[in-house]
Amino acid sequence: MKKPAWVIEKEKARRMAASETLWLFGLHAVEDALKNTAREKRRLVLTRNAADKLAEAVSASGMEPEMCDPRKFAAPLDPQAVHQGAALEVRPLDWGTLADRCAPEEGRGLVVLLDRVSDPHNVGAILRSAEVFGAKAVIATQRHAAPETGALAKTASGAMERQPYLRVRNLAEEMEALKAMGYVIFGLDGTGEVTLAEGLAHFPPGPVALVLGAEGPGLRDKTRETCDMIVRIPAAAAFGSLNVSNAAAVALYAAHMAQGA
Repeated sequence: MKKPAWVIEKEKARRMAASETLWLFGLHAVEDALKNTAREKRRLVLTRNAADKLAEAVSASGMEPEMCDPRKFAAPLDPQAVHQGAALEVRPLDWGTLADRCAPEEGRGLVVLLDRVSDPHNVGAILRSAEVFGAKAVIATQRHAAPETGALAKTASGAMERQPYLRVRNLAEEMEALKAMGYVIFGLDGTGEVTLAEGLAHFPPGPVALVLGAEGPGLRDKTRETCDMIVRIPAAAAFGSLNVSNAAAVALYAAHMAQGA
């Protein structure tokens, strides 16, 4: 009996996902990935100088690096990639589900949701801030969002190995799931009638989710409607626009402090 086309496509997608790899590059990104026991590692390419700097991490990983001349670097990277003589082929991390990662602990929790934020440098910086301020996860959609890449990992400076980065099919559905866990969801937008600090003070202490949209388009209508409150970061002057990664850092700090850090 011939399999239906949708079954064949699903099996094909599963096989492709199973074989998917990415190249991490740069000393910090490679070192943290080498030390991450949860990371499946395939191939390590190093220059002699990088090998000396990463000797401890390489030894701990048990990998045998491929040594190469810096002028003929063997890893298949973008020519513009600042690899610092180190590249590591890995499988993407499996962080599990939102329910696994975001369950509040003692009435506290902090989560970041990204609505169509596709620049890997912005997402990498947000992962770094999320890790610094104790977020449980950064959540983005499977489409129209930055995938796990070497550029993202380099910007995250090691945070990609520590901070869960969950890719979901439907952001609004996951927001509803967070509400069911007790999260209050704040959408960050310059049109918010109240500041983030005022919004945080309006609700009893508890787990908080912060939603940020892409620069320019901002939050989609469905995303806005699913938030409990739309808030803004106050500006001291007429020029009140922050880069999305900077806005995330400010908002994470405010929410972190509001939870009694």
